[in-house]
Amino acid sequence: MVTGWPEGYPLLYSHAMRQGYISVRPTVRIREEVRNGGEPEFILCFKSEGGLARKEIEMPVPADKFAELEDLIGLPLIAKERRTYALPDGLQLEVNHVDQGQPGEFWYAEIEYDTVAEAEAWIPEGVLADYLNNEVTGQPGSTMGAYWEMTRKRKYGF
Repeated sequence: MVTGWPEGYPLLYSHAMRQGYISVRPTVRIREEVRNGGEPEFILCFKSEGGLARKEIEMPVPADKFAELEDLIGLPLIAKERRTYALPDGLQLEVNHVDQGQPGEFWYAEIEYDTVAEAEAWIPEGVLADYLNNEVTGQPGSTMGAYWEMTRKRKYGF
């Protein structure tokens, strides 16, 4: 969990997103992504259980099928802004601002690694260590699916 956008790292790109869940266990999610103000992409995603390492299968879906799935969900999708920054070691830091202006609004960051060993060995330094000091990976209730259940399903009586 983080607060605000990081400073001093080159911005590679940004995404405006909306996402919702058909199922949280197992995770079946839809997401609309608009990269750098371009054309929207619509994605259907399946995720395995897990904490630090999860299998993820993503596939594009046509806009009309996305709209049908959104209607099937019947709840307001989660709005996210993601900014991706270049780190000096070649990794990329993805920072997400979730549901800006809403009561549950929050920020989180993640770094994708090629292996679990890489993730476990990586140690942020300097200002980045202070920025990334609230690690929640694997903690109960710290997933976007848990946030969906808390802010959408419970709020709207499901």
